[in-house]
Amino acid sequence: MKNITRTQYQAFPYHLVEPSPWPILSSFAMLTLTVSAVLYFHGFVNGGALLTLGFILVSGGMALWFRDVIIEGTYEGHHTSFVQRGLTMGVALFIVSEVFAFVSVFWAYFHSSLAPTIELGSSWPPVGIEPLDPFAIPLLNTILLLSSGVCHKCEFFCLSCA
Repeated sequence: MKNITRTQYQAFPYHLVEPSPWPILSSFAMLTLTVSAVLYFHGFVNGGALLTLGFILVSGGMALWFRDVIIEGTYEGHHTSFVQRGLTMGVALFIVSEVFAFVSVFWAYFHSSLAPTIELGSSWPPVGIEPLDPFAIPLLNTILLLSSGVCHKCEFFCLSCA
């Protein structure tokens, strides 16, 4: 039997996915997880058991969905270079959207602090809120976060040199 490659039976480089049950089942699993977390936090009976069930369902849905994606890309050859570029661009756009989400939070903070409105009492920080000393706990947390990233990079480089 001849070895048939992907280019012999598909005339376009795009990946058209097969119908999959995992997206809808994963969304119901996440709904179960969310509702059960609310029930657990409010002390309902069997809230913890439902929360555990939600975690199991979400983990199982992710594992089965990832299994199908790996099979499509590795064994069935659906992830051509064009598809891989599209996936890379999707991840890059996700990262850009997260950056803009954080920028919007910081922008709102700086806007409120530089031009406090009448609703804030025309003062920053608003009356009744005691600000933290930035050279105490926040500075320590920043140093800890940055040093853990540096140590991780050093460990990576040390392991790769060995």
